[in-house]
Amino acid sequence: MFERNLSCDGHTRRFLIESKGGEGWEVREEQDSAVVRAKIYDDWHRVERARSVFQVEILTLTEQGWTVEST
Repeated sequence: MFERNLSCDGHTRRFLIESKGGEGWEVREEQDSAVVRAKIYDDWHRVERARSVFQVEILTLTEQGWTVEST
């Protein structure tokens, strides 16, 4: 549903939002394959807010030289 992978100097960042069926949506951020943040929301508005936060973080990282990888 939403996934962005970024890389820079051998490091990776991953931002992911995926449906968990009746449970809701999982919002997860990873750094170098370690989960930094993971939360399941059942309220779509919280998912939209989390996606907006991800988009700002992705923009900031690309301005710092990180590259968005193709998925």
